[in-house]
Amino acid sequence: MEKYFFTKMSGAGNDFILFDSKINPKLELTHEKIAQICNRRTGIGADGVLVLEPANEVAFGMKYFNADGYSGSLCANGSRCSLLYAAENGLASNSGISFLFNSRRYTGEVLADGRVKFNLLPPSQIKLNFKVKFAGQLVNASFADTGSPHVVIRIEDVLRNPAELKSGFSSIDDFPVFELGKEIRYHKDFAPDGTNVNFVQVVDGLVKIRTYERGVEDETLSCGTGSVASAVVLYRNGLINKPVKLSAKSGDQLVVDFKFDGQNFDDVSLTGPAKVVFNGEITI
Repeated sequence: MEKYFFTKMSGAGNDFILFDSKINPKLELTHEKIAQICNRRTGIGADGVLVLEPANEVAFGMKYFNADGYSGSLCANGSRCSLLYAAENGLASNSGISFLFNSRRYTGEVLADGRVKFNLLPPSQIKLNFKVKFAGQLVNASFADTGSPHVVIRIEDVLRNPAELKSGFSSIDDFPVFELGKEIRYHKDFAPDGTNVNFVQVVDGLVKIRTYERGVEDETLSCGTGSVASAVVLYRNGLINKPVKLSAKSGDQLVVDFKFDGQNFDDVSLTGPAKVVFNGEITI
């Protein structure tokens, strides 16, 4: 058993347990231990674990693990939390912070208003308006990989009862995110790795979004890469203008901005709130 010091953080409601290897030089985390500390009943509770390590020519290296204990793909809200931690703990200045994740270099900054901006690589594998069969019906969907794979579905395209064409959803608040998200996450069309699933509704220029995350295997209060994927898809479909403002399940607002030349996206960024919830220690 070892004692480790951690920082509990939240990025727009997406919560993480951050371990700094500089103050935990003996840090050893198995996937069983990660799943244990992420458990909301018997552990600290979180959507995932962030580990910051020293790295050459950048402020830090970041590792990310989902709540199931296994290594995850890019986590944009986790990246924003790591940027804030680095700025507040002397690993970097507020502006122009560089770090490594999965051998790729990313940048970001803490803005004057306290929000944290994270710069992503351009999205890939964008596929618009294809059909997915779930809940007994064929539904229009789109896909984008923003460092993590994401399906994006407008709630207006889903029927409560497939036998009734006028039984669509009018509000995202009562949409069955967990049930339908889980079905799509494990859908054969996205095998073997599965996908994250975002359900969106555009209301007066604001994107309301709810996300089922693989690895967490549940709805989270916010998803950064899902917000970026949804913004890109909705923009390409002519349903929203940039910068794209999104309202997460937590009630926090995220802003996605980018450049688009008619074919390719560039200068993609995600900006929003991040904060330290508390600091603590755990023996595992």
